Amino acid sequence: MKRFFSILLITLTTICSAQKTEIYVIGNIHDSVPNYHPKILLGMLDKIGPDIILHEVDKKGMEDYAQSKNLNENEVIASNLYSKKRPNTLRLPFEFEGRNQYRKDQGMVPTDNLAVKLIDSLYKAKQLTPKEAKIYEDFNAFTQELMKIAEGAPEKFNNPSTDRIAEKRQESQYHELLKITDSRPEFSKRFVTKPNGEKISYKDGFKKMSGFWDLRNKTMAQNIYTIAQQHPGKKIVVLTGFLHRYYLIKELKKLNKQDFILKEFYD
Repeated sequence: MKRFFSILLITLTTICSAQKTEIYVIGNIHDSVPNYHPKILLGMLDKIGPDIILHEVDKKGMEDYAQSKNLNENEVIASNLYSKKRPNTLRLPFEFEGRNQYRKDQGMVPTDNLAVKLIDSLYKAKQLTPKEAKIYEDFNAFTQELMKIAEGAPEKFNNPSTDRIAEKRQESQYHELLKITDSRPEFSKRFVTKPNGEKISYKDGFKKMSGFWDLRNKTMAQNIYTIAQQHPGKKIVVLTGFLHRYYLIKELKKLNKQDFILKEFYD
């Protein structure tokens, strides 16, 4: 009898393990380059065999995919090719809904890029304080390091080591640079006009974008988790820009209640 229950327990454990949801967060370079293009990503998808592919777009973006619009990114080209071979593949959006318009309406765009350009011009004119200059130099150093890594194979920019560098780079952009835009008068005296006609300063626009980085990633992670709960026991591939990977994995680990296993495409 004891032997029977032992065998039954092992069998049930095996079945439960086999039915465990698997999530693969793949960090991508959106544009096709010699070391990363749709054929390479398609090979990764073929190896995993996902039941569900999640795209870093909102509902409107998924509609564009279905209508064969905006087919210039690695993710959508590879995903379309994969779904042709496996028509039952479910493809869903996981992006912050209405992201682009929301950023424009809030005045985050184009103040974010304009603020960084202003920091750069102040740096080149040697008008930043030594502490401010160090912040900007660190930001550029992290950026250059990641650009070099992105010239390698996808395994090079999809691993914990690169995730740590990406986290430092994004923390530098959205939290450290904020110390410059918050304290210097130049960023309070320059403005852009929002779609509703209101003006917003570089300082306030950049602050809003910095906060949105956290809100956006947490929202995307929650969307991924919700989809995983709705489709238990499936293989799910999340296609995202590789600068988002660290954040999504970190948040998914917080949300996970033994509902899924996080895996790498090269496992």
